[in-house]
Amino acid sequence: MLRTHTCGELNADCAGKTVTLCGWVHGRRDHGNLIFIDVRDGYGITQVVFNPQSNAKLHAQAESLRSEFVVRVTGTVERRPTGTENPKISTGSIEVHAKALEVLNPSATPPFEIDDNIAVTEESRLKYRYLDLRRPQMQRNLRLRHKVCKLARDYFDENNFVEIETPILTKSTPEGARDYLVPSRVNVGMFYALPQSPQLFKQILMVSSFDRYFQIAKCFRDEDLRADRQPEFTQFDLEMSFVTEEDIYAICEGLMKRLFKGAIGVDLKTPFPRMKYAEAMARFGCDKPDIRFGLELCDLTEIVRNCKFKIFQEVLAKGGRVIGINAPSCGGYSRGQIDELIEFVKEYGAKGLANFRAEGGSLVSQIDKFFSAEELDAIRKAASSKDGDMIFIVADAKKVAYDAMAALRRLLGKRLNLIDEKVFSFLWVTDFPLFQYNEEEKRWESEHHPFTSVHPDDIKILESGRDLDKVRSRSYDLVINGTEIGSGSIRIHDRSLQELIFRTIGIDEEQARLRFGFLLDAFRYGAPPHGGFAFGLDRLMTFYVGCDSIRDVIAFPKTQKAFCPMTGAPSPVDTKQLNELNIKIKKA
Repeated sequence: MLRTHTCGELNADCAGKTVTLCGWVHGRRDHGNLIFIDVRDGYGITQVVFNPQSNAKLHAQAESLRSEFVVRVTGTVERRPTGTENPKISTGSIEVHAKALEVLNPSATPPFEIDDNIAVTEESRLKYRYLDLRRPQMQRNLRLRHKVCKLARDYFDENNFVEIETPILTKSTPEGARDYLVPSRVNVGMFYALPQSPQLFKQILMVSSFDRYFQIAKCFRDEDLRADRQPEFTQFDLEMSFVTEEDIYAICEGLMKRLFKGAIGVDLKTPFPRMKYAEAMARFGCDKPDIRFGLELCDLTEIVRNCKFKIFQEVLAKGGRVIGINAPSCGGYSRGQIDELIEFVKEYGAKGLANFRAEGGSLVSQIDKFFSAEELDAIRKAASSKDGDMIFIVADAKKVAYDAMAALRRLLGKRLNLIDEKVFSFLWVTDFPLFQYNEEEKRWESEHHPFTSVHPDDIKILESGRDLDKVRSRSYDLVINGTEIGSGSIRIHDRSLQELIFRTIGIDEEQARLRFGFLLDAFRYGAPPHGGFAFGLDRLMTFYVGCDSIRDVIAFPKTQKAFCPMTGAPSPVDTKQLNELNIKIKKA
């Protein structure tokens, strides 16, 4: 080895030892005759001292060192003089008095300082990712990610799971997000797809009697991106045979306990609370509620059904909803503050935001004349409003009303300091709808994916083909602090039921055979009841390191336009490569 120690392991017990360190010049300070160089590697920082009285030539060489030079230093470990210790770093009690210096590689002046406390654009961070990854925080993030993966592997191994890799080049089965397609040179005109998840393969593994499978799986989706999405992402993927939802809850909760304790020292209380989808929507307006604070929604639809306010009546005539939320102690909001909230809910499709101020045991508003005293009293009671509060109301189509009010609830929760950021609040959301209606295509489609089993009490509704919006699935999501951290379901293992689901969402027998024939064939040979789950590792890591974007826990992420500033991917390819693939680029 070129070194005897790393830059993070020397301490006072090493005093008197001759050591050799390798690393990057993190900083240089010239204190009169003495030159101090901080040498940094992936483990820490060690201070090196160059004294001209000990070696004038070596001291002169140290004067030429600059930030990010790669160096090899040999010297003697000495205790720092009393009063000069640095308790903030593990090596802060010692320094190395240099005897030899070798510049292994000089460095150009970096575009930004390698330090956590600097203001640098994300564009620069991603363009010079190899420099950004040198920063201590990024080093800690990725080393913790490694630790989390090891903890997960150990946990799965202890619970008799087998880690099995599934293909990256696979069959395109369009249903959901767009596939990334890969042309085949050998099979002209044919394409592979990068997997959106290992879904079909892990079900095949259950048919193959592996009983318990897991994988730290790479997944790919060609979809519009945001801070918590990437075109390629990683998930803890698992599948189990002969299980019910309870078995999967227990395994997943055990994994969360292990990871939170091992990664950040937090003891989680299990079992996690559960809430049905319908209740989550009614109380919080979304299927991934943050239950660390109250501010629950109230449905005012029936209360205002006969009111004289024209806007509400127009919404109700179209089958919409009138949803309210009580903002405690916000009765003194100014016109400007209210207008700001109106513009905020418009971002979610709402056309406006009515408001009622609670005072004198009643409600006051610019529109209160359109409501009877009984209606105003009923609104106040439904919202549990007291004097000094403000009730905000959105009247719109059901989805718009819920989306807008769920977003407003989150905003108010932060502004009113109702959220304890130190708490990790887990919630299972269950009994999702099996289908959702696609208004654009005028057809039913799967809420999650078409391999999700139906709630046993709703099979007759499914078979009737009517009231499909009432059919519940055996799916479940795990939510942490309002963020979906993973989802899963009990799968369909019966071929006839699977074919019925396909027909219901508009996939006829020929299409089913073309897309999913291998799965249907496998079901003919004794498929066991099975179910599974998948955790988003990238999202999970953001909780452990306390960041908002998954880009901070992925070594080489893409931008929101799925572009890599460092490598320039995606990029054009030459005509020869395209000809080999029999591909011609169509001009826009």
